[in-house]
Amino acid sequence: MDVSNIKSDKVNTTTGIKVGSESAPVKVIEFINLACPYCKIWYEDSKDLLTEYVFAGKVQRIIKHFDKETAGLRKGNVLHQYLDYSDPEKALEEIDFFFAHQKEWGRLTNSDEIAAYAVEKRNLTLQSNGTKAKEIVQEANGAEVVLVPTVFIEEDIFDENIKQQELKGLIEARIEQV
Repeated sequence: MDVSNIKSDKVNTTTGIKVGSESAPVKVIEFINLACPYCKIWYEDSKDLLTEYVFAGKVQRIIKHFDKETAGLRKGNVLHQYLDYSDPEKALEEIDFFFAHQKEWGRLTNSDEIAAYAVEKRNLTLQSNGTKAKEIVQEANGAEVVLVPTVFIEEDIFDENIKQQELKGLIEARIEQV
């Protein structure tokens, strides 16, 4: 992934689903879309490692559901509206489910069917995430984040292709700096 145009200083730690302690020394900022197969790879590959660091109070994850207008990703935009930003643990459960069942709901043909899936399969309700969604899109545009997943640990920027040992090394290096 070419990161030469991305401006990490334009990415914030305030908007998104925050998982873990605000006082954690390392912030992992993730721009993802639930319909993106590469985001699924990132999420599933990094999940156990990040959970371990979050549980230890060393990492806070800030998950930014990036509404994209490309045909293949619009389905994710619908599901993003059903995630409760005020309950990060519950939101994480829903993200787990939606990535695990991406092929199932990905076959649905329109927004109404996807919304019904969220309601029927997960008993979710439409959340008032519109303002947050717009803020995330504006932030991504300002930082010139174009692709998902795009993940930040301070000035380090990467995608789903990062090896777990490399991710662990980045986190450990940041912890040592504190």
